[in-house]
Amino acid sequence: MAGLLLAAGGGRRLGGRPKALLDHRGRPLVEHAARVLRDAGCGPVHLVLGAAAETVRARAELTGYGVSVNPDWAQGMGSSLRVGLTALADSGADAVVVSLVDQPGIGAAAVSRVVAACTGRDALVAAAYGGERGHPVGFGAARWADVAASATGDRGARDYLRQHAGALTLVECGDVAEAYDIDTPEDLRRLQ
Repeated sequence: MAGLLLAAGGGRRLGGRPKALLDHRGRPLVEHAARVLRDAGCGPVHLVLGAAAETVRARAELTGYGVSVNPDWAQGMGSSLRVGLTALADSGADAVVVSLVDQPGIGAAAVSRVVAACTGRDALVAAAYGGERGHPVGFGAARWADVAASATGDRGARDYLRQHAGALTLVECGDVAEAYDIDTPEDLRRLQ
């Protein structure tokens, strides 16, 4: 089970502060988010950086993780998802769990549930919070090409998930995680 962390955003609603570099528990947020995937049993774990990628590499401890830089990060999450899936194509993984750097309330317990449900090369799984689909999401390797082809703008895999809702397994995680995003200056209070 591969893990894929999308951490390329420039944080435009945060005044241009890249989310990967936000301080959380004394370290860059990207370190925390990558460790969550590893602690949940994912391996390999691959990160997609974009905004301030060289600064992220200089400040964050990323040893042991695969790293790609998305030169088109400003086009949105879809381009980062494509970069990450391409990087993992030859990894031998049967599936991938995709997580977002700006959701520190989602820990290893929630990711582990998605990992456990994401069995097989045709798997399609998403965490749910109060019955509503959220992150992380899991895709069997047989779906990667179609997911990548449908990933555009800031929508990521949203359209693909909607089109394949009948095949989607939702895994309730609301009892072990909080699915908030760090998007605005007001959201920064959620970081520790």
